[in-house]
Amino acid sequence: MRILVTGGAGYIGSHTLLQLLREQHDVLVFDNFSNSSPEALKRVKQLANADFEVCEGDIQDSVRLSDAFGTFKPEAVIHFAGLKAVGESNEKPLEYYAQNVSGSIELLKAMERHDCKRIVFSSSATVYGEAKYLPYDEQHPLQPTNPYGRTKHFIEEIIRDWAASYRGASAVLLRYFNPVGADASGRIGEDPNDIPNNLVPYISQVAVGRLKHLNVFGNDYDTRDGTGERDYIHVEDLARAHLAAINFTGETTGCEAINIGTGQGATVLEMVNAFESASGRSVAYKIGPRRDGDVARSLAAVRKAEKLLGWKAQLNIDDMCSSTWNWQFTNPNGYTQK
Repeated sequence: MRILVTGGAGYIGSHTLLQLLREQHDVLVFDNFSNSSPEALKRVKQLANADFEVCEGDIQDSVRLSDAFGTFKPEAVIHFAGLKAVGESNEKPLEYYAQNVSGSIELLKAMERHDCKRIVFSSSATVYGEAKYLPYDEQHPLQPTNPYGRTKHFIEEIIRDWAASYRGASAVLLRYFNPVGADASGRIGEDPNDIPNNLVPYISQVAVGRLKHLNVFGNDYDTRDGTGERDYIHVEDLARAHLAAINFTGETTGCEAINIGTGQGATVLEMVNAFESASGRSVAYKIGPRRDGDVARSLAAVRKAEKLLGWKAQLNIDDMCSSTWNWQFTNPNGYTQK
């Protein structure tokens, strides 16, 4: 299948790209490299022993998008591209709405112009907001608590309306919980351009000596140890979910929202302990105030993914921590080799 992947050089995009190539799909990566590295694509080519096309561009650029669609003629799209930091979204909401929402509209317009009717969208569990009940199932009310989550919510609604209006269209909205881990090779992994916004890469950079300590945002939540609890999902499992979702779009029309998680939770301090065990390193941390927009607990109901996609998470927290450490230890400066 010919698949266009926006944001394919990013963390989740690169791992999904590797899986797509191993399944012998033809791929075009469309990425502006604002929070990713071309080095990741070079390494994916080596790991897969397969080539693919790359187009550097921004999804807000309708001309660049149209050129890419016209040349490559994709049968389906996997849409990762977008800004993704919760804290930053509170500081720069207009940038998030422009890049994420407006960019997604331009992408859908390009799909219509070139008669491409299948899309898998990288959504997020942040669309749920504060839990009315746990675990979150796909019928839970959508009340995101920060601009980042609201961009995901709005894009979901836009795709839902698009799929309803465009005859034969098929869309899957994958609501990720907390992706962590790295490819077993240790050659690709999460490499934020600046100080990490997500927990596990922050922990790993403390363990490898790039950062002095982890900031723990709040220890007064209603959880086992007072720190936030999350449902962590290994990025390799998440990549497999995208392949299952792309296959599903070929079997149905309309739009489905599907959670991708494990159904199990771990607190911040439990993840610190698991990482210390996996790495053999001590991880210093400091407790600070809660961060705006964070929720106490986030756990996924995952039956729908198993039922519709035939997908289920296979890797656990130990796998997540050991693979992250393998990536970080062998690439202490990420894709930038100093």
